[in-house]
Amino acid sequence: MLSQKAKYALRALIMLAEQPGDDLVLIADIAERENIPRKFLEAILVELRKAGLLFAKRGKSGGYRLARTPPEITFGEVIRLMDGHIAPIPCASKNAFKPCTDCEDPATCSTRWLMIQVRDATADVLDNRTLADALRHRQSVGELPANFDI
Repeated sequence: MLSQKAKYALRALIMLAEQPGDDLVLIADIAERENIPRKFLEAILVELRKAGLLFAKRGKSGGYRLARTPPEITFGEVIRLMDGHIAPIPCASKNAFKPCTDCEDPATCSTRWLMIQVRDATADVLDNRTLADALRHRQSVGELPANFDI
């Protein structure tokens, strides 16, 4: 399940992706527009900056903007950064494998077999959808003007 932290990170990044050029946005503006608690948002933005997804500038004319273009930031990257892994159960994880306590043999477990397929299908979608795709979706449903440059 997607954590609230990951949802807030995605909302903040999509909002920043909508900004023209190199415009910087204040934390307070992101928090208000996206209805995200400011203290929680501050911690999320620090993580996103440390991971190289955001550029931050301190001071009077400071704020945040994307460090990479919207087509370069995938949903999968953000979710893994915030939540750690996307596997529905720990024994299906590629990077955080942990056998279930009630499982006798993970290699023959049919539940694990199925959850690995779920993990792979989910990863395929998340790793092939970017912030630019989210902007195109918003544009198609009328949330962004038709002449908005993606």
